[in-house]
Amino acid sequence: MKKNYMKIAWRTLLKNKGYTALNITGMAIGLASCLLIGLYIRNELSYDEYHVKKDRIYRVVHGYKEIGTSGTTKAGQKGDYTYQIWGNAPVGKALEADFPGVEEVVQFSGRSPVLLRYGDKAFQEDNVFFADSNTFSVFSWKLLAGNPKTALVAPYSAVLTKSTAKKYFGDENPIGKTIEGGNTGGRAAPGVYTVTGILEDIPPNSHFTFDALMSMSSFKQSWPEVFDEWGYVDFYTYFLLSEKANLEQLTADIPAFLNRHHANDDGRYSIAFEPMLNAYLHSSADRQPGATGSLANLYIFGVIGIFILCIACINFMNLATARSLERAKEVGIRKVVGSTRKELIWQFLTESFLMIFISAVLALLLVLLLFPFVAAVTGKQINADFVFTWQTFLLFLLTLFITGFLAGSYPALVLSGFKPITILRGVFRTSPKGALLRKGLVIFQFSLSIALIAGTVIVVSQLDHLQNKNLGFKKNHMLVIDFNYDEQVLRQLESIKQAFLREKEVVSVSASRSVPGSYFPNAGTSIETANGNSVMEVPAIFEVDIDFISHFGIEMVAGRSYSRDFPADTLHSLVINEATARLYGYSNPKDIIGKRFSQWGRDGTVIGVTKDFNYLSLHKRVEPLTLRLAPMASRFLSLQIQSDNLPATISKLGEIWTKLAPQRPYLYSFLDESFNRQYEADAHFRNVFSIFSSMAIFIACLGLLGLATYTAQQRTKEIGIRKVLGASVNNIIKLLSTDFMKLVLIAGLISSPLAWFAMDQWLANFAYHMEIHWWIFVAATFLGLVIAFFTVSYQAIKAAMANPVKSLRSE
Repeated sequence: MKKNYMKIAWRTLLKNKGYTALNITGMAIGLASCLLIGLYIRNELSYDEYHVKKDRIYRVVHGYKEIGTSGTTKAGQKGDYTYQIWGNAPVGKALEADFPGVEEVVQFSGRSPVLLRYGDKAFQEDNVFFADSNTFSVFSWKLLAGNPKTALVAPYSAVLTKSTAKKYFGDENPIGKTIEGGNTGGRAAPGVYTVTGILEDIPPNSHFTFDALMSMSSFKQSWPEVFDEWGYVDFYTYFLLSEKANLEQLTADIPAFLNRHHANDDGRYSIAFEPMLNAYLHSSADRQPGATGSLANLYIFGVIGIFILCIACINFMNLATARSLERAKEVGIRKVVGSTRKELIWQFLTESFLMIFISAVLALLLVLLLFPFVAAVTGKQINADFVFTWQTFLLFLLTLFITGFLAGSYPALVLSGFKPITILRGVFRTSPKGALLRKGLVIFQFSLSIALIAGTVIVVSQLDHLQNKNLGFKKNHMLVIDFNYDEQVLRQLESIKQAFLREKEVVSVSASRSVPGSYFPNAGTSIETANGNSVMEVPAIFEVDIDFISHFGIEMVAGRSYSRDFPADTLHSLVINEATARLYGYSNPKDIIGKRFSQWGRDGTVIGVTKDFNYLSLHKRVEPLTLRLAPMASRFLSLQIQSDNLPATISKLGEIWTKLAPQRPYLYSFLDESFNRQYEADAHFRNVFSIFSSMAIFIACLGLLGLATYTAQQRTKEIGIRKVLGASVNNIIKLLSTDFMKLVLIAGLISSPLAWFAMDQWLANFAYHMEIHWWIFVAATFLGLVIAFFTVSYQAIKAAMANPVKSLRSE
């Protein structure tokens, strides 16, 4: 019997090739989209899962509280700490000494760009960390060569990833070879590193990755004092908790722990513990060692995947029930010759599952074909092995079963319920309830589609807003050269600047430790308040030269900028931004001018306040920033250029650089491009959202095309009679299109408030965001109407142009 069901189902599908093609195409695209979204989500959820001890690895999160001028928490802070992962070194040693439940502590330095040289090969490695010697006993990074227990023990030892080693040594054995290392930005002094280990490249699904690890003892040998300073921030601290330890008890002991070590700074400093497995998707702390993901975005993609599958299922149900007139006689005859309703249900379900199976095979082929494209669009190296895991297989089978059952059960129940006497008398008509259900499903489909159209417009507009908002500084045509604190460059900094300024294409030049969008430290800064007391806070700091503020076009709102006319500026002056003035209790920036300050061993007065400019991504509000005059701490040279032939200018400036600093490679970037790289995750979100929204709309259109086709077939006689009575082609098109247009309009009215609410929640993740305008939803509904009209109009024109004689001949 089952074989017979399958044979009849196959013949039915072949007999109705158009219907079959529409259904299989829509379902295959729906399943492929769903599977791709599922693989993307699976990849995002897999971060750090490969570590053997993953469930016991935690990290220290450092909390800082801003204190107002009265000694209490500032307004709006509500006593909360601002947390970041980057913190001090002594907390690690103290944790291991005070808590028996802490088995091991591993610390990494902040990211340390370094120029490495082997023979005539020299590259600046930006993704390097200094690490403790016990790193490999806690983390499961695979060491291909070298001893994991001793590889990072000796000063100036280096463990390279496989790809990094290949870059320097080719096919040679790197173990025991030496590479020269330059300045590391205030960590280890320049020296010669011995390669003591080769690592398998770090899996991309890690919350931070690196190309090389240097021994922490190199750092300690160069700057031992910072490892005992609770106020010196430059470390990431991880620890392995013993299996019997109680994390809640450890957390409860934090206040006493900080008091024992005199580290709580009168309640302004605290720590918390965070599972490593929460680092990528669940951490809200600042200053992460790597990029973080967005759990909210995963929920959005999951919802879109469900939407797409729902739309594909609705297509299936709509097309199947719309064909009820065609299948009615078949059902009647089958019942007359003895078929039970149960057997008919199985027959129709077999047809459904056969189509689902064919769609699934096509969907898998699509997924495998689209894998490289998806990696490019998402910016993620999604592991292809995820496709072939038993979990994915079971989930896919479950999805197929649920999809086949949901899509096929209603048509099967409806078709099997037809009464044979009514059918064979020729008085059968489709049920008004069935027509009402089909209209409801079309409304539901297009509600989802219009919501996705509106969402796509908002996502694209928000990213455009991020990239084009006036940030308060010049970022266009700004060439930035990274010389990584090179001492030879610093010694001849002014002469290099003047050499560049002699070129007609160079408008201005400035040197600084940080540029907007790049790394910057924080500095303990004491400033005199209105009542004469000095208050210590820890604002961000840009160490700049005398030309920085004018070079970047940053506006002064009070006081003055640094000037060569005031020699004392080099040691006794400070410029801050408006947010810093507010931090110290000055609502009017002019009132802080002339107030005393102390910062990193320098004392003097505040001479100027800049207008707040967005030196951070627009995900965040402008934070307090001090601009300290310290050109000898610089890492970057910024050149404002004006040229009609940009490639030639870049090449010429490179030649000048090579003559002036032959020891340094010519590493340049454009500030607008590097700043906008902060929005790469948002751009990938936009791409994925737009593509899968388009897939959902396309599948909805396939269903609408099928419905329009069967509607036209059911109204063939009516169309013929109307044409005989004088109806024009436009009249017929209007007749067949109007009902569908009404449904789409209703869908727009339903979806608009829901889409507004959802996208308003998404925009709340940005400190600066676009306004959601009413016209976006009007435009989305209009676009939905246009798409629906063109989808339906093809079939409507075809029906209107048909010869009425042929349509009425059967009568």
